[in-house]
Amino acid sequence: MNTFANKVVWITGASSGIGEALAYALAQEGARLILSARRKTELDRVAQQTQLPAADILILPLDVEQSDTFDKATQTVIQTFGRIDVLILNAGISQRSFIKDTPLTVDRRIMEINYFGIVGLAKTVLPTFVKQQSGQFIVTSSVVGYIGTPMRSSYAASKHALHGFFDSLRAEHWKDQIKVTIVCPGYIKTAISLHAIDEKGEQYNKMDTNQEKGMQPAVCARHILKAVKKNKEEVYIGGKEIFGIYMKRFFPLLLSRVIRNYNIKTVNS
Repeated sequence: MNTFANKVVWITGASSGIGEALAYALAQEGARLILSARRKTELDRVAQQTQLPAADILILPLDVEQSDTFDKATQTVIQTFGRIDVLILNAGISQRSFIKDTPLTVDRRIMEINYFGIVGLAKTVLPTFVKQQSGQFIVTSSVVGYIGTPMRSSYAASKHALHGFFDSLRAEHWKDQIKVTIVCPGYIKTAISLHAIDEKGEQYNKMDTNQEKGMQPAVCARHILKAVKKNKEEVYIGGKEIFGIYMKRFFPLLLSRVIRNYNIKTVNS
């Protein structure tokens, strides 16, 4: 993909953070946007700030925990724009709790949002991509999609699972001209830690130190779009924390020692 001009791009998790930044970056490139998240008021704000004409933007509230709404949402997009060129699967929730303190109900909710919700929407849009013989999935994973860290057990598991699913999807549908880019951000300055859930399933409501010092979402968005234009299958975005992915591959024992000795309060999603 050389350009996003006139492409129909559906962004989930578009009300804040990386999703919001992608909306602005894509608007500047001339894309036609569908903005989805749970909070309509925030979607309205983002839509206004894109400065796109009304004909080129659709506000479509969506909760990825409610998979029974995916068919109707997809049909709304098709009826509005006639096609979908790119689906950015960016919705998700993080975690701040120890395994021993976390009931299975919390683990299940994290998987429902971060894995089943993402996979469910991808499966709903996939027939459209097959019919078109074109389409692009952009999937927001994380550095912890490769590395499990303290207080992120089910969050890490959900991101690991996305890699397995979308690697398989890519292998099955390459002849349909369907592409997949998996994005692995490190420390990005978003509200993800504020909205993370604890062992009670309640909002964590604290900003992680490394999150506060992280890369600006707008910079992250530029890296993502650059990677997609180059047809990269995966991209790692962040600072020194992304070297942990390479350590996992080549020096796993060393990484294990680093992680277990790391100050848990500074470990970030």
